[in-house]
Amino acid sequence: MSASATPMAQLCALIAQAVQKGVLRRVVLSKSRAADRIRATLTPRRIGGRLMLQIETFHTDNKAKHLNIEMDDAETLASELSLYGQINLLTTLPGGDCELKCSKDGKQTLLRGGKLQALLQSAKQVDPPTAANDRQKQYILSGNEPFLQALEVSDKNGRVYDKKQSKFRQINRFLELLRDVEDHLPTEGTLRVCDLCCGKSYLSFAVYHYLTVVKGREVRMSCVDLKADVIENCACIAKQLNFEGLEFLCGDVANYQVEEGAHVHLVVSLHACDTATDLVLHKAMEWQSEVILSTPCCHHELNHTLDCPELSCIAEHSMLRQKLCDAATDAMRLLLLEAHGYTTAALELIDPEETPKNVMLRAIRKRNPSKAAMEAARKEYTDAVRFFIRTSGEAQDQFLNRNF
Repeated sequence: MSASATPMAQLCALIAQAVQKGVLRRVVLSKSRAADRIRATLTPRRIGGRLMLQIETFHTDNKAKHLNIEMDDAETLASELSLYGQINLLTTLPGGDCELKCSKDGKQTLLRGGKLQALLQSAKQVDPPTAANDRQKQYILSGNEPFLQALEVSDKNGRVYDKKQSKFRQINRFLELLRDVEDHLPTEGTLRVCDLCCGKSYLSFAVYHYLTVVKGREVRMSCVDLKADVIENCACIAKQLNFEGLEFLCGDVANYQVEEGAHVHLVVSLHACDTATDLVLHKAMEWQSEVILSTPCCHHELNHTLDCPELSCIAEHSMLRQKLCDAATDAMRLLLLEAHGYTTAALELIDPEETPKNVMLRAIRKRNPSKAAMEAARKEYTDAVRFFIRTSGEAQDQFLNRNF
């Protein structure tokens, strides 16, 4: 890499070297300068037996497009990259990332390029982590499933629509996480499942299909949401698909009760807004469900009540304040679940580039939870509430009384 070359030329050279060494993960292109583009990613691909660079661009019309670039076509590569104000080159080498920033006046700055160059020179050759265009990721769902076609995720030939690719990946990832916790559910009898704040119910249909069609289980699943028109539409689709054990109910989750004597084994929820996620978790804890899989949506409550002088350096910046409150809210939710006898984890649902709402809260009920451990988690939760909400006793009580 010539020191006299432009930062863009240096970056293109680093991309080519990273591909040849087999260490390129991807290149993330953001801050688009083209009116119709949002962002893009670049990955190495084998097409027709040749190693190439493929750029996938995401557009304002929700469509994704692909451009394949020859490895030695630095001019086309540079031309495509120049459409973005920020470019992040990510490799599999520890510390082997670099960034190109382009200002509005055209000034280019390459950060950590020299370090990456040194790492590439000393790196051992490995097989390139490339994907062939004729080899798809082995998802649980293929796109041919009738419920995906009924929900207009895929067409009658099983091809997933471009604008639904992200939703398709999200659904499959959720099912992968469900598959990981299957052994914590009863192995015999009817599984009782609830999807609370189910919305358009992509997840509801996917979970029901997976448990009944893929795993062959008998399932009774209730899906609850406030939107009457959405619930009516989902109920019609379930009837068309002959999903006899899947019901859709219009109502407030806070007032929903399962039939007397029933035990709910699995509770799922995708993007229940703000405190609706807390309602979902509260119901699942009340039912002592074996498994809870919940992906929160927006977080407003703590943001509106945060009162912690020690964190004022963060809270005074609105974007950082929101990120802090997002993380703190989910962390306290996990503590609350632990206080009710669950083992918990915060997992990544899907690539954060596709959606910022990518945190999955997973809780698995312990068979013999330790009262001491539950009490310790309860105290930690209470202390956290009192730390983040320092002066308002009413706001503290709102958090504490709702959950204990």
